Amino acid sequence: MDTDRLHRLRVLVFGASLREESLNDRLASLATRAVERKGAVVDRGRMRDFDAPSYDEDLETREAYPRGVEDFRRRLVEADAFVVCAPEYNASMPGALKNLVDWASRFRPQPFRRKHALLMSASPSMVGGNRGLWALRVPLEHLGANVYPDMFSLARAHEAFDARGEIANDVLRERFEDTVTCFLELVEAAKHYPAIRTRWVEFLGEGPDAVIDRVEEAEQPA
Repeated sequence: MDTDRLHRLRVLVFGASLREESLNDRLASLATRAVERKGAVVDRGRMRDFDAPSYDEDLETREAYPRGVEDFRRRLVEADAFVVCAPEYNASMPGALKNLVDWASRFRPQPFRRKHALLMSASPSMVGGNRGLWALRVPLEHLGANVYPDMFSLARAHEAFDARGEIANDVLRERFEDTVTCFLELVEAAKHYPAIRTRWVEFLGEGPDAVIDRVEEAEQPA
């Protein structure tokens, strides 16, 4: 890969667990190093940076957005792509992460639209958190994010890291690196090569109804 091209990319990477030293935060640190090795710039975040009270439309109307949500929106807008390492809770995504997505979706313009996303998970189970990632794809794709087809799930993650914090298994480590590399190449191509104008539509009723439907035009690439 030509890392000279990729130094122009900025990637937000964060673990979606509030727990200190969580397996998913360790995976996010590993992803950070992998992205930096390819020459891109990483904005390393943590779920505690973005934690917010439960979404409440009355709160949204009466007060400013929570500071963590404002910070997340700003950092997401500044990034070309984001990588989220999310645990699996009861075969789905963590409530705190879904709450963050719900809050952030209320901004105008909608910050997830056209952002490239790579989903990862780490879990002590043999499933590796994969079911939670499938659940996470739904709201992100609904909001217009370009979610990378391949997801990386690290099973038996409590035994998977070596003393250096790398993935001990050679095959899994190679797959992890290949996933990151291919994702960044896609993001680079989407950013720096001409693309047709696109439109994101959130259609919520039998409408059309301007109260609940949203249409946002994509800017023409330079």
